[in-house]
Amino acid sequence: MTETAQTGVSHRHWILIAAMLAMFMAAIEVTIVATAMPTIVAELGGFSQFGWVFSVYLLTQAVSVPLYGRLADLWGRKLVFFIGTSLFLLGSVLCGFAPGMGWLILFRAIQGLGAGAIMPLTAIIIADVYSPKERAGIQGWLSSVWGVAAVVGPLTGAWIVAHFSWALVFWVNVPVGLISMLMLARWFPESRGEAKQKLNLGGSAWLMLTVSALLTALLQAQLLGKWAFALAGVALLAGWMLVRHEKRAAAPLFPLLLWRSRTVVAGNLGNLIIGAAMMGISAFLPTWIQGVNGGTPLQAGSALAMMSIGWPIASTLSGRLMLGTSYRFTAQLGSLLLIAGTALLLTLHADSSIGHAGFAAFVIGAGMGMSSTTFLIAVQNSADYEVRGICTASVMFSRLLGSAAGTAIMGAVLNFNLAQRLPQHGDPVQQLMAQAQREALTQEELQHIIGEVAASLHWVFAVSVAIAFASLVVARAIPAKKPE
Repeated sequence: MTETAQTGVSHRHWILIAAMLAMFMAAIEVTIVATAMPTIVAELGGFSQFGWVFSVYLLTQAVSVPLYGRLADLWGRKLVFFIGTSLFLLGSVLCGFAPGMGWLILFRAIQGLGAGAIMPLTAIIIADVYSPKERAGIQGWLSSVWGVAAVVGPLTGAWIVAHFSWALVFWVNVPVGLISMLMLARWFPESRGEAKQKLNLGGSAWLMLTVSALLTALLQAQLLGKWAFALAGVALLAGWMLVRHEKRAAAPLFPLLLWRSRTVVAGNLGNLIIGAAMMGISAFLPTWIQGVNGGTPLQAGSALAMMSIGWPIASTLSGRLMLGTSYRFTAQLGSLLLIAGTALLLTLHADSSIGHAGFAAFVIGAGMGMSSTTFLIAVQNSADYEVRGICTASVMFSRLLGSAAGTAIMGAVLNFNLAQRLPQHGDPVQQLMAQAQREALTQEELQHIIGEVAASLHWVFAVSVAIAFASLVVARAIPAKKPE
């Protein structure tokens, strides 16, 4: 595959700002909604459906990411970006008017369908107007948006629910999205590839069924029980049908040349692993801080925010490092940081400070930011314009899939250990995290439960370390050359 980029485009800085605004809109959505959810649940009710507000958003986003990537190659970047962003904004507006939890879940699904376009399309648009040498540094700017959103999101969400209606949490993104669309309409010059094929509808249907069944089984395994295995079977069958269909399709969703590229395969595997490792901290570090250390939600959020700060810093540095060394060196360095950070989680104990946990989160974020950016840039720089969209989308889809798989695997590890260590306790983590239940325990009972929950979480962190080591193996498959 060869490289092409519209490096002669004028006003590239305005295109970059538009892409960063779109990225910020998608990034802040995660943190701002999480902060406002207790208030939303108090008004709408339906606490039993609480998890679906987040799961359905992730599900529809993951399902649509590869479809948008392929459409961007067939229809052009600008049109597909406008379709996705419009869907996202429509879902945002509707969420603010939701009369009940069921409606909110439905509107979040629409939001997720739109969000599936925003993440890959911003990266694709930037790759189209910047050269391979420039992309490494520019992608670092895009990554920095996540660090800002990690700080601004919770503060903004808390301020809005304290002074205004919770609906504003969803509506605040509307002007940001509209400005981003107007800027790209004005300054981004659309240019389509040579592909004239129609979208592969059969392959798209099998892909959506495969991903939907698999992610639902992973994200809702505890709730579904044995039905999760049935859904996993459906995913396997649909996946087999997808592969069979793609081999015979005139215009496959994932062109065969993608999987003949060692760089593309390694980039996808690397981001799958990074997504899985990330859940060891995102899902379970707050549990450690609040359950084992007895910390507050604010302290847990502050420690977790360190990951979002480390990610963009390392992502930005990786651009310069790639230009002076190679893709492989930078990816391996990021993997080593990821290993070191997850290993630091194993040193946590009941009396560890919040700073200790925050430092581990920062190192993990740095490792993920450096390696993830390197994998993405290496894949983009090896792809022709005509397949750059699906190549970029596949990398981002792999990370989403890894996150869902990591959540399921580590959740199973935690639940198995708790069942073995504390069989007489129905939900020991809840006993530690609910203040009233924690205070009702005797000191001896409290210390016993804390010790067993801590030991169980250490097994989760050990799995994170093992996954991090896998990223180092994959990093060796990335080319030992600089961006050119």
